[in-house]
Amino acid sequence: MEPDEPTRQAWTAATTAFVEEFLAGLEEAPASNHDSGIPARLLAPPPDGPGELGDLLARFGDAAGRAFESAGPRFFAYFPAGGLYTAVLAEMLAYAVNRYTGVAGPAPALVAMEHSVLRWLCDLFALPEGAGGLFTSGASIATLAALHAAREDRLGGPDPRGTVYVTEHTHYCVAKAARVAGLTPEQLRTVPAGADLRMDVEAAAELIARDRAAGRRPFMLVGTAGSTSTGTVDRLDAQGELARREGLWFHIDAAYGGAFQLTERGRRELTGISQADTLTLDPHKSMFLPYGTGVLLARDLGRLHAAHSATGDYLQDIDRGVGPDFADLGPELTRSYRGLRLWLPLHLHGVAAFRAELDEKLDLAAHVHRTLSADPNLVVPHPLGLTVTVFRSPHGDAATEALLARINGTRRVYLSSTRVSDQHTIRMCVLSIRSHRSHVDEALTVIQEAAKLTAATR
Repeated sequence: MEPDEPTRQAWTAATTAFVEEFLAGLEEAPASNHDSGIPARLLAPPPDGPGELGDLLARFGDAAGRAFESAGPRFFAYFPAGGLYTAVLAEMLAYAVNRYTGVAGPAPALVAMEHSVLRWLCDLFALPEGAGGLFTSGASIATLAALHAAREDRLGGPDPRGTVYVTEHTHYCVAKAARVAGLTPEQLRTVPAGADLRMDVEAAAELIARDRAAGRRPFMLVGTAGSTSTGTVDRLDAQGELARREGLWFHIDAAYGGAFQLTERGRRELTGISQADTLTLDPHKSMFLPYGTGVLLARDLGRLHAAHSATGDYLQDIDRGVGPDFADLGPELTRSYRGLRLWLPLHLHGVAAFRAELDEKLDLAAHVHRTLSADPNLVVPHPLGLTVTVFRSPHGDAATEALLARINGTRRVYLSSTRVSDQHTIRMCVLSIRSHRSHVDEALTVIQEAAKLTAATR
């Protein structure tokens, strides 16, 4: 189990060759191949004796090919993730040195590097001195940590009278975090959204007042900086003002939209985001990193620490206080060294490269929205939401479902669907780092031809 140097070199070369072949094939790979079945050889148990790496890589490649091609340029469904080769290198380095970074003492310099990226993010969102955060596996764990901190800070702990305010467009990870934290469904209060799909802040104020009069204890207001279905950004400035006035913890779900703060257009859309008490960001969405890369930022790091800190006698030999102890800021004790995934690409490519990529995606998404809005065989019911365009057939849900099946049936592009205003709706999100004008134009051609065929069958 400890291969010698020649064996390591051969294995590394074989793995690198696999990666290079995979990347070289992405331009022509089908956008989806996830319904092609699972061969028995992929389910075989491990043998008692050693295997052969070439055969195992071939099996892995076979399995990886039976999937959405979320790393490719024609994947416009959900939120495309990954693509940065430099993040792959960072993962290899982090796992090779295998340092423990749950507390700073065992690897203080590595923790300091990770913390420097978090401080840069705090500055990006204009959070004050004393702000900080941690890398998580994604916005779900980050939201759980934020909700727990909010409840501890505002209520002093669990209280069946405590209430959280969301809309129907708030990501369901908030409801899941509330359930895991022991809140009942009645403690999650749904505020009406306007025709623009944003939280009705005046309605929120009225609901909060009614809840207080009924003996409830409002403690958290959730804003959305880029909803999953439509990319819509709430009126964050008005929500922040309401939260301050009512003494509520203001949490912003910026998992998808937060990275657009790097761009001038994004900053205009995200006005008010600096008022957040906590915000979640998923660099595996709009910063092109691998799945499993989330961030929680807090306006006052001490409040996260107060809600999560713990220790054990066996840690008495560890030097504490030499840097942020990430295990004291969230639920994870053992954690991978996630920060290098962002530190290395940022330092190697430079921030301007990320800004340019995001500006390109905003331009391409605007092109999509204009083109589909002008098509007589489609209905585009809402304004562009960052890089998400939603559309449907004018002939109802069944026709919209048939339209999506035609589009995805080409395997040249892949889109997803949702429900908006209780109607079946197709969504196209331009976000993959590998998606450029030629790929978007190809997708538009596929969509418009499918829309023409769908209309002709009516």
